[in-house]
Amino acid sequence: MTDNVVPLFKDPATGTYTLPGDTPATPTGPATATPDPVRRVRVWKPTARSLRTAVTSERTRTAARLVARHGLYVAGGTRITAKRAWDGRTGSRYERMIRAAEAAGNFEEAKEWEDRLTRFRAARHHRRMDLLKAPQDAVKSAAYGTGLTIGGLLLLGIVLAIANKDISWVVGPIGAVIEAIRWAVMVATVVWGPALTVGPWLALLALWGVGRRQQTAPQWMLPAQQRDSVGAPITPSIVVTALRDLGITPLRKAINEMGDAGAQMLGPIRIAGCGVEVDVALPSGVSTEEVQGRRRKLAENLARHQHEVFITIPVAARTIRLWIADSGALDEPIGPSPLMLDKAVTADYKTGKAVWGEDLRGDAAMLSLYQRMLLITGKSNQGKTAALRALALWLAFDRKVEFRIADLKGVGDWGMFDGMATTLIQGPTDAHVIKATQMVEELAEEMDRRIQCPPGTVFTPLVGIVDEAQVAFMCPAVDDEKKPYGGSKATSRYFMAVRKIHNQGRAVDVLLWEGTQDPTDQNLPKLVREGAHTRISLVLGTESQARMALGDNAVDGGAAPHQLRLGLDKGTVVVASDGITIPAGQTSITVRTHYIDTDQAAEIADRAKALRAGITTNATTDTEDDRDPLADILTVLGTEARVLTQDVLKRLAALDTKAYGRWSFIDLKRALDGTGAEPYKSEGRMVIGRDRLARALANRPDDGSASAAE
Repeated sequence: MTDNVVPLFKDPATGTYTLPGDTPATPTGPATATPDPVRRVRVWKPTARSLRTAVTSERTRTAARLVARHGLYVAGGTRITAKRAWDGRTGSRYERMIRAAEAAGNFEEAKEWEDRLTRFRAARHHRRMDLLKAPQDAVKSAAYGTGLTIGGLLLLGIVLAIANKDISWVVGPIGAVIEAIRWAVMVATVVWGPALTVGPWLALLALWGVGRRQQTAPQWMLPAQQRDSVGAPITPSIVVTALRDLGITPLRKAINEMGDAGAQMLGPIRIAGCGVEVDVALPSGVSTEEVQGRRRKLAENLARHQHEVFITIPVAARTIRLWIADSGALDEPIGPSPLMLDKAVTADYKTGKAVWGEDLRGDAAMLSLYQRMLLITGKSNQGKTAALRALALWLAFDRKVEFRIADLKGVGDWGMFDGMATTLIQGPTDAHVIKATQMVEELAEEMDRRIQCPPGTVFTPLVGIVDEAQVAFMCPAVDDEKKPYGGSKATSRYFMAVRKIHNQGRAVDVLLWEGTQDPTDQNLPKLVREGAHTRISLVLGTESQARMALGDNAVDGGAAPHQLRLGLDKGTVVVASDGITIPAGQTSITVRTHYIDTDQAAEIADRAKALRAGITTNATTDTEDDRDPLADILTVLGTEARVLTQDVLKRLAALDTKAYGRWSFIDLKRALDGTGAEPYKSEGRMVIGRDRLARALANRPDDGSASAAE
């Protein structure tokens, strides 16, 4: 806008102002007038510059976006509503599903949708035939209804006339109905006009609401704050700019000196699941560690959150691989576990893989459990038990696999394995740790027995699971020989049993899985964590803990469980194992596991138990067992002076299957140790003497029941 100043002339006689060229209507003074330099009129004349400024201003663009956005909401709502109506009245929805199933090669699903389309068309034909008869039926119904109504009103009028002794009451009910109809017509006449005026606007508002809920307007029409919250599509220029602004001087200089502005650094940008993937060849003088250390800044430069950008090291030297998620995609839950969807699921310990979750690219993450020790760790309440239990539930469908489980939390997370595991210990006390230690020692003894078998012997898989293993490592209890159950020294019974299984167990299919919280050198010794073939970590607090959980090699290669979000990335794990497919050159993979809650786990376990009929679980929970082993052994000896230990075990199992069904010679020997009635050899075979046991019971203190005997 420009200002054009025009002088006004003042008539000295009248004091009025005129423009140049104007003649006063009634001249009352001299013909000449003097210009008044004080009063001026600013006249606006539009110019091209002012018009361009007005059109391109932010206010104008905001107003244009507002009008266009809400207009497209109405148009999009109309389109969606019309499509829904069309799908409801025709078979187009079924035809789309048939084409999609055929394109995917799923011909069984295509046939099912075709059957549904046939049923829909048959039902629609019946409805249309009924509509042809509807007018006739309506006329008949109206005639019958009118006759019955008039007859009923006359009958009511006669009753009222008799009651009031007045013949005029005969037509009274009919008159009342006619008056009600008149009032209804009057009200409808009054309302009809406003309804015709407001109705279209209400329909328009409804269409606008549908379009707004479905976000039918494009992103550029959204308000600024909403546009900023949505990550922009990843392009080569965005990636190069993000790398240039990382604050790494050699990288910035190299990009500025490149003739193509740094585009030669990038490989092709590939769609990978819910994001994109691109390889970046770093220029000389820039290390991969420098870029990895600026992950947060790189993510922010890419308009993403830190957890939406992952940096890994591929095969090529001095190259990083960026995986960049679509904004908000990682906050969406993945689908349910195949164990819940597929009622006929099967498992094979040797050749199968557990469908455990999805990787960041959206592909199924399948984990082999064959001859692999497993360690999973992370902070509390992040899904560790659920992730570990999901693997055990899958493996339970292989009936050859035997489970022995110690849950040192004891809140029922593994209760569904009662009737499926041969040993189930549930509880957090020192007594439960002692039993868990004995269970692991029995695994080691079974391993030794298998190792002594002839070469080529095929063994059934035996999987021991210790959840909350840090409780065992931190247990202060000691045995009768002053050996600690916990700890990380050579005298620790639990530690040494675990190490023994790690050393040789996989060769004879004796495996140990452990789950722990917040790893430290005290609650997860170095030799134990390095003995696991499959190492898994949920969210952790520090990089040092991540190195404990996964190893230095995995963390140096880009594994970063310490950068997962506490509470938000529940069930997301970082896996370092040769049992899962990891992209070439990488040392780990991030997996979003399928969540199976306790009720669903119980349902899955019931299906697995059907394949394992006849298994009796030797369960130990927080409730102490009331059995007295010494008294029970004396009972089964009867009147015999000596009984073979094998026969004693059989008789104990017959006496109480739940308490003694899984007892071995080690359990029997442990129950009798220190009593003076230990098994001894007679004629070259191990036996138990009745007299010795009777003396031991007679000399036992009054409060020394089963616990004293043990």
